[in-house]
Amino acid sequence: MSFSSQNVDLRNRILFTIFILTIYRLGTFVPLPGIDPDQLQELINNNQKGLLGMFNVFAGGAISRMAIFALGIMPYISSSIIVQLMTGVSEYFKNLKNQGEAGRKKITQITRYGTVLLATIQGYGLAVGLESSGGLVINPGTFFKISTVTSIVAATIFLMWLGEQITQRGIGNGISLIIFSGIVAEIPRALVTTFELGRTGALSTVIIISIFVLLVLTIMFIVFMERALRKILINYPKRQMGNKIYGGDSSYLPLKINSAGVIPAIFASALLLLPTTFSNFNFSNNENLINFSSFFAQGQPLYMLLYASGIIFFTFFYTSIVFNPNETAENLRKYGGFIPGIRPGESTALYIDNILTKLTTIGALYLTLVCLMPEFLIANYPIPFYLGGTSILIVVVVAIDTITQIQTRLMSSQYEQLIKKTKFNKN
Repeated sequence: MSFSSQNVDLRNRILFTIFILTIYRLGTFVPLPGIDPDQLQELINNNQKGLLGMFNVFAGGAISRMAIFALGIMPYISSSIIVQLMTGVSEYFKNLKNQGEAGRKKITQITRYGTVLLATIQGYGLAVGLESSGGLVINPGTFFKISTVTSIVAATIFLMWLGEQITQRGIGNGISLIIFSGIVAEIPRALVTTFELGRTGALSTVIIISIFVLLVLTIMFIVFMERALRKILINYPKRQMGNKIYGGDSSYLPLKINSAGVIPAIFASALLLLPTTFSNFNFSNNENLINFSSFFAQGQPLYMLLYASGIIFFTFFYTSIVFNPNETAENLRKYGGFIPGIRPGESTALYIDNILTKLTTIGALYLTLVCLMPEFLIANYPIPFYLGGTSILIVVVVAIDTITQIQTRLMSSQYEQLIKKTKFNKN
C-alpha cells in the first residue's frame, strides 16, 4: 500500500505519540529511592478515598507505587491555571497575550518556571509527608529530602517536555493525552478489582450490573453532548465584478455546547488537589489535619460544592478564552457576512455572545452532572476512582478530540491529492 506524504506524516505522528506515552508509562513504575514497598502498600490501602485516590488517577497509578512521576502533570496544570487567571486580571499578562507569537512564547516560559516552583514546593511537601508516615522511609533525613525533591522536579519537567513534544510532533493535546493514557492503563485493574469485590460479596451482582449500565449511559451522554452544535446561519451578499456575480452564498457558524472540552474538569480537580497536597501526604496523628482532610473525601458536601463551583467557573472562563464574539463579529463584517435580522458589528457580537452564554450554561451543567453523579456512587461503594465520572469524561473527550484530529489530517490529505489530480488533468 502506497502512502502520500501526508499519510506518512500522520503515521509517523501516531507512532511518535505512542512512543512518548510508552516512556511515560514506564516512568510510573520507577520508584523513588528509600521507600519501603510493604509499608507503602499498607498506607495506600488505608487511604483509597479522598483526594489521594483522585491524585493517583491523574498520576496514572504512580502514587500507589510512589514513582518519580508521583506528581504527574498536575504542577504544570496548576501553573497553567494561575497564568491563565492572571491574563484576566493583570495588565502585564494581558499585554503579553495581545503580542501574538512572541507573547505566547513568553507566557509559555512563565508557565514552565511556575511548574518548576510548584513541583519543588510539592516535592518537598511530599518528602516531609513520607518521612512522617512512620516506617515508610527507610533512611529519613536531609539526603532523602534532597533526593526526593530532585527526582520529583526532574521527572515533572521531563513529563512537561514529553507533553509538549506530543503537541508539536504527535497527535492531539500532549497534556490531555498523558492524563488519558494514565487512566486507560489503570482501567483494566479497576475492572478486575470491581469483579473481585463482586466475587467476595462486597458488591452485589445487581450493583455491579448497575455500575456498568451507568458507565455505558454516561459514555453515550458524553458523546452526544460533545457532538452537539448550535448552527448560526451566515449570509454573504452578492457582488458584481464585471459581467460576473460573486457571493450570495450561505454558511453556518457552529457553536459547541461544550466549547471548553475536558479542561474545566481537569482544572477543577487540580485546584482541589493543590491546597491539600501536604495534608494528604502527611498521614500523621494530627487530629486537626485528619478532620481537615475528611472534608475533602468523596461524597462530602464541601468536596462536591467546591468541585461543582470549579467546573462551572472554568467552563465559562475557558470558553471566554477560546472564543471571542467581538472578534468573530468583526471578521464577519470584514468579509461581508451577516446574520439575517441582526445588524453587523456590535449587535452581531451581542447576539453571538447571548447564544454562547446559554450554550455554556448548558455545557457547565452537563460537565457538573457527569463529573459528580458517579462520585456519589463511588463514595458509598468501594468502586475504584478510575470508573468515576471525571475519569470517563477525560477518556471519552480526549479520544474524540484525537480521532477528530486524525480525521482532519486524513481529509486534508485527500483534498491535496484531489487538487494534484485536477491540475494534472488540466495540463
